[in-house]
Amino acid sequence: MRTHLIAPLFALALLSASARADDSTALPGSARLPTATSTGWNGEGQLGLAATTGNTRSQSLNAGLKFSYEDSEWKDTFDFSALRSRGEISTATVVNGQPVTFNRFAVTANRYTFDAASGLKLDDRNALFSDLRYDHDDFSPYRYQTVVSVGYDRAVIKTPATELAFEVGPGYKRYREAGISQERGALIGRGLMAFRHQLTASTRIEDHLLIEAASFNTFTQNDANLVVDMNKRLALKVGYQARHNSNIGAAIASGVATGNAKTDTLLTTNLVYNF
Repeated sequence: MRTHLIAPLFALALLSASARADDSTALPGSARLPTATSTGWNGEGQLGLAATTGNTRSQSLNAGLKFSYEDSEWKDTFDFSALRSRGEISTATVVNGQPVTFNRFAVTANRYTFDAASGLKLDDRNALFSDLRYDHDDFSPYRYQTVVSVGYDRAVIKTPATELAFEVGPGYKRYREAGISQERGALIGRGLMAFRHQLTASTRIEDHLLIEAASFNTFTQNDANLVVDMNKRLALKVGYQARHNSNIGAAIASGVATGNAKTDTLLTTNLVYNF
């Protein structure tokens, strides 16, 4: 897990330098930092596609859509992301008593996530929030996880160049392990860190760290992005995502379901449209 926390630690390293900057034009809001103006509706859509044919075949698509609304008292966000890929998989079998290996074109990733949050501002830096997150992944130790949480939001740094905010609170998770049909539930502790730093007028770095800790498993997801604006509407984004489950689940550990990796990573290059 240490390697997956490099970006958050880098964000904290900038704390002392950023705190000295003037925060007179800081943006209000919760840990979900705005992508454009600080009030009214904002939106962002992104898309990445890769495909190969010929000696090898592969298809990969990742997409995301985000909306946010903010006024003097409330900030609401709606975030959807999806990943699907197909590729050639080698399969071994026995034909007429002889081992045979053949390739087949199959789905290798299928994941989608939805998150909706609403925050009531207490002042320019503090807010109360509620959050609903649903995550479905056909290749994860946990096929789906639904989380409802509430808590407190605090903006630690708010300057024109740098923003750092935290959310913390309790929640409840419903989930189903791979290979097990029974749905289960558990209380969790939830934490979120959101960081953004403007490197130049057109380039910024972003990092979001989500932690959902429960007795049966601790789920951690870190999203680090480098965004380069081409104009007011279009941007290029390079992102690195790491998802970690501390417990891979009884079904996978016992061999009922395939796959036993605790950590999944995803590197993307996307075209982003702001509206």
